[in-house]
Amino acid sequence: MLQKVLIANRGEIALRILRACKELGIRTVAVHSKADRDLIHVRLADEAVCIGPASPAQSYLNIPALISAAEVTDASAIHPGYGFLSENADFAEQVERSGFAFIGPTADVIRLMGDKVSAIESMKAAGVPTVPGSDGPLPADDQKIIDFGRRIGYPVIVKAAAGGGGRGMRVVREESELLEAVSVTKTEANAAFGSDVVYMEKFLENPRHIEVQVLADGQGNAVHLYDRDCSLQRRHQKVLEEAPAPGVDPEARAHVLKSCVDACIKIGYRGAGTFEFLYENGRFFFIEMNTRVQVEHPVTEMVTGVDIVKEQLRVASGLPLSIRQEDIKLRGHAFECRINAEDADTFMPSPGKITFYHAPGGIGVRMDSHIYTGYTVPPYYDSLIGKLITWGDDRASALTRMRNALDEILVEGIKTNIPMQQRLVRDEAFIKGGVNIHYLENSLASKKH
Repeated sequence: MLQKVLIANRGEIALRILRACKELGIRTVAVHSKADRDLIHVRLADEAVCIGPASPAQSYLNIPALISAAEVTDASAIHPGYGFLSENADFAEQVERSGFAFIGPTADVIRLMGDKVSAIESMKAAGVPTVPGSDGPLPADDQKIIDFGRRIGYPVIVKAAAGGGGRGMRVVREESELLEAVSVTKTEANAAFGSDVVYMEKFLENPRHIEVQVLADGQGNAVHLYDRDCSLQRRHQKVLEEAPAPGVDPEARAHVLKSCVDACIKIGYRGAGTFEFLYENGRFFFIEMNTRVQVEHPVTEMVTGVDIVKEQLRVASGLPLSIRQEDIKLRGHAFECRINAEDADTFMPSPGKITFYHAPGGIGVRMDSHIYTGYTVPPYYDSLIGKLITWGDDRASALTRMRNALDEILVEGIKTNIPMQQRLVRDEAFIKGGVNIHYLENSLASKKH
């Protein structure tokens, strides 16, 4: 087992990783910016190192500072959490080149899955269902681009191969708009990502966003932990997730779960990962793979009983997975509401001091958060301040517990999105299950008129 892990992150995920390390008897190193010296995990870690000013570029994205911290504390591994450098192949490569274990997949696999074109090509080869598209980068030949559009059928979406987070994409509904859309997307992609490679896919009008959680040990063993529905999104950012996804065709589900496991083995995947799909009319279409632990991993842990972070740590220690596919059984249903420090109506960030905090409790309630009464939310980072998770024997009971927990949680001194989450869990369409990825934004837009 690993002896000492440096946690290259902040906030709730850093605390989550620290707790998993403590359960396994692994010593911990917390790194932090000057703005984050009062984070709970910094106080609880065996050692703490300040790696720079508040600016992420000078601290959590500063690769030399992180590796230096690992060296001076004699850490044996680095866990990147999510966000920041978690899917940066150069970081993973430098970590391992410096003699530390990177708690995640190899740099080559991160690069493969980080480029949308190569990711889709590798998934097709592994039998994972994909969206009909250009099957690679768009050529410079205008007529060939037009031919692709006709073959795929409108509407289509032009995407940057190196894009992500909703950036570098443009929907095209008519052939007359296609060439200009490709040109503009290339220019934007080059400016934002340093690459003007773009590709084209069929644009699905009303899909759901469903993802499959996987674990693999890089030794030929891989398992799936079933699926999650993450369709409630605003500006391509997830707001509320649940597991398992309701109302999915059983045959389509069985096929996609198996294909994800097969793909992990084929590409030599190591650690935790998530295959993201659009789901429409009973069919799954692969869009990307996240090569890290995700914000919403707790809902999967609640319905499977598997500790995803502990499995990451085991695999990084060189051990095989502690579970086999036949050991994993779905039990009940779970929801996760992301609690953000932002105005529930305008979505403007709301940093500041928390004058009072009360966490909800009760059977089937889990709160993953780093905040406390007196904690000051800094303005420099993502607005996520916690994740409220509830579990129940079935979807209805889990949702009832979520309503009650949202009514019980108290965060005073700053504004939060709790009022919006309270409305969402009482929304009739959401209660029925199966809303699409446009539902939340359409609902918010209709409330403004």
